[in-house]
Amino acid sequence: MKVDCAIVGGGIVGLSVGMTLSQRQPGLRILVLEKEQELATHQTGRNSGVIHSGIYYPPGSLKARFSREGNRALIAFCRQHAIQHEICGKVIVATRKEELGELEQLSHRGLENGVTVERLSADEVRELEPHVACHRGLRVPSTAIVNFAEVARKYADLLEENGGTVRKGTDVRQIRTFNDTYILQTTGGDFETRYLVNCAGLQSDRVARRARISPPARILPFRGEYYELVPEKRHLVKNLIYPVPNPAFPFLGVHFTRMIDGSVHAGPNAVLALKREGYSKTDLSLTDLAEIVTYKGLWKLARKHYREGLHEMHRSFSKRAFVASLQRLIPEISSRDLVPAKSGVRAQALLPNGTLVNDFLLIHGTKSIHVCNAPSPAATASLEIAKEIVAQIPLLRTNSVVSLSSVS
Repeated sequence: MKVDCAIVGGGIVGLSVGMTLSQRQPGLRILVLEKEQELATHQTGRNSGVIHSGIYYPPGSLKARFSREGNRALIAFCRQHAIQHEICGKVIVATRKEELGELEQLSHRGLENGVTVERLSADEVRELEPHVACHRGLRVPSTAIVNFAEVARKYADLLEENGGTVRKGTDVRQIRTFNDTYILQTTGGDFETRYLVNCAGLQSDRVARRARISPPARILPFRGEYYELVPEKRHLVKNLIYPVPNPAFPFLGVHFTRMIDGSVHAGPNAVLALKREGYSKTDLSLTDLAEIVTYKGLWKLARKHYREGLHEMHRSFSKRAFVASLQRLIPEISSRDLVPAKSGVRAQALLPNGTLVNDFLLIHGTKSIHVCNAPSPAATASLEIAKEIVAQIPLLRTNSVVSLSSVS
């Protein structure tokens, strides 16, 4: 099968790229390849469902810009296509006096990013979230909630309506070049494409290497572990409650999230997974593990942040420790109020020097673009990421000759 553009990965980013490209260049033969039997089964279908505002990210970064614009674009998309969502806002609270300076810096960062931020006293926080204990807080009114898997499926529907094809259960095993094209050898046969977009998430660096691209960072899988409030305790959380995040990490800390279905999740605890798609503590891949432990970046990261890592591991195996973290936000929470919920795995890129990549990472190859770091807030930013990628794809009219210089 010959196509104009093949997209590897049927998560929300890959499907958004396919849909957007089909709208920008009508008539193209566009193919999305997804190795699982269903779409959006990994990061897209296992996150907290929050449409982020862009308050957290460094001004000028792709995350800051794409989150702010993506928030607006995604909410408009949901309205247009009658996808259930809610602009509920969130509060970020300082539970200790030493966090007040960081809370103020976060407020300034949000304003720099063009995000509306409201400063709140402790009493004003309690008017919104009566059960929270804090010194001060921020309210971010533009934050919303949605089911991202439903959004991704709508992207797929619109792509197919525009003539694109989505192939599920099709794993890309090898990539080679032939004349001026890529040949993708998959479990569903061979596909020839004139342009390649890699949105493979947890497998993105491996797919890039198969295409003869050397990413500057490697994907490490961090499992996010959650609990869920039992139904009779959901009243303790009205909307979304977040702590002041640790600025040294791209994780937002253990928080409470009301989901679009009315349930309330608490978490995540973030620990290194021993398998790229390892959703339980017992999941293990010897291949993945060997790749993780032999990567020098991991050990440099561990030396810098071993205390935080040990704390996350302790909280992973101790429900009491997990509950204690939640009690900083809502003191009346108890262990019996929580039941385990499904986990997710974050595809986090790590540089060889032990630095976590804190922005989206797009790598250009010859007639290819590789999305090699797109964890949260990628779902929020999916339409903006797609817009950025599609703008860099040349016109792919049949029989035209196109090329891109390598910028890897």
